[in-house]
Amino acid sequence: MTPDELSYTADHEWLRLNDSGNAVFGITDYAQDSLGDIVYVALPAIGAELKAGTSCGEVESTKSVSDLFVPIDGTVVAINSELEANPELVNSSPYAQGWLVELEPDAPQQIDDLLSSTDYNAIIDQA
Repeated sequence: MTPDELSYTADHEWLRLNDSGNAVFGITDYAQDSLGDIVYVALPAIGAELKAGTSCGEVESTKSVSDLFVPIDGTVVAINSELEANPELVNSSPYAQGWLVELEPDAPQQIDDLLSSTDYNAIIDQA
């Protein structure tokens, strides 16, 4: 399940631009399924300046802990605080209620360097 309107990273994050021009991202359905039951999510602070490809938090499951990687450069303007009490939303709704971070992009053109759903599916099909 990889919606066509989203962009993806090889590290299994998805990204979409919202109506305000900010970028919202989370982990893919494939990633949440691979991790198993999510029990804790550590997210960056609002106002943090993040760089593409760097770790900005962690997603902990009953199986393992996985780093959360930043898809594009930007400043954190919101985090999904609902996940503090309900981390399982990442499992049940990875592309909607289980979003993780909202960024104000430094360079929106970086989105052009991300993967399409077709390219991302090719990666996970090889896994």
